[in-house]
Amino acid sequence: MTKLDDIHQEYLIAPDPGRAGLSRRVVGHDESGKPVEIAVVEERPLTIYLNSREIVTAMTIGDYPEYLALGFLSNQGMLSADEDVTAIDYDEELQVVVVRTATETDHEAKLSRKTRTSGCAVGTVFGDMMEGLEGLVLPAAELRTSWLYALSHKINRTPSLYLEAGAIHGTVLCQADRPLVYMEDVGRHNAVDKIAGWMRAEGVSPEDKILYTTGRLTSEMVIKTALMGIPVLASRSGFTAWGVEIAREVGLTLIGRLKGRRFVCLSGEDRLVRDVDPGSVAEEDRRHGRKGG
Repeated sequence: MTKLDDIHQEYLIAPDPGRAGLSRRVVGHDESGKPVEIAVVEERPLTIYLNSREIVTAMTIGDYPEYLALGFLSNQGMLSADEDVTAIDYDEELQVVVVRTATETDHEAKLSRKTRTSGCAVGTVFGDMMEGLEGLVLPAAELRTSWLYALSHKINRTPSLYLEAGAIHGTVLCQADRPLVYMEDVGRHNAVDKIAGWMRAEGVSPEDKILYTTGRLTSEMVIKTALMGIPVLASRSGFTAWGVEIAREVGLTLIGRLKGRRFVCLSGEDRLVRDVDPGSVAEEDRRHGRKGG
């Protein structure tokens, strides 16, 4: 078994860059006029319904549509934690997914307050996006720095659509030093929603989990992570001021600029257990780098 096989063995869901329909080869010319062929990411619309009501059309790479729909509706507060989801129906030809509940939900009011966020693709959040944060107490789980270094090392060496074609974001649900579920999409919010949908569908608890993202640590990323009940959010990218402010208000541990032996913690440092000397950690090999945008 190769080292890459060992890495894949750790995941419950790992990226499959060779999966049909996620990318295609396109011929062009480079700066010197020489013909080149590269892989480019496919994106397609996915319309999400909640019962009989059309909610949103998102641009996505098309994998795990059921998880994306379930996670999006949950993260937008349109499905409460105790809502009885009776079915999730996906029509590949129509590119439509319908989430069905036992009773009608109170989602019409949410639609009237829909606004565009800073995220890429069709990231949306509602005017009452801060709803639910008041009084929120996240678990007092510890975070060992050895876990951060191990996760960064493993995730950056995992074969992915980003390494195949670029132009995509990744989000990984982790537990201690093990990456569990790795989702990718053209928008970082979509990748987070897929994680949330998987957790809800599988009944996975958030108390001892870490969420790793290749994207910026913005206000909405912080809010989504906190409302999912996950106490730690880490990224190889940087922060926004509002994201840091909200993280401090809700007690979320926020780790950014995680590359090689380096990282910065701007919130929730009380969870950190510094159990490894940073000087003993290897610098990141550029061949395994992920974008931090």
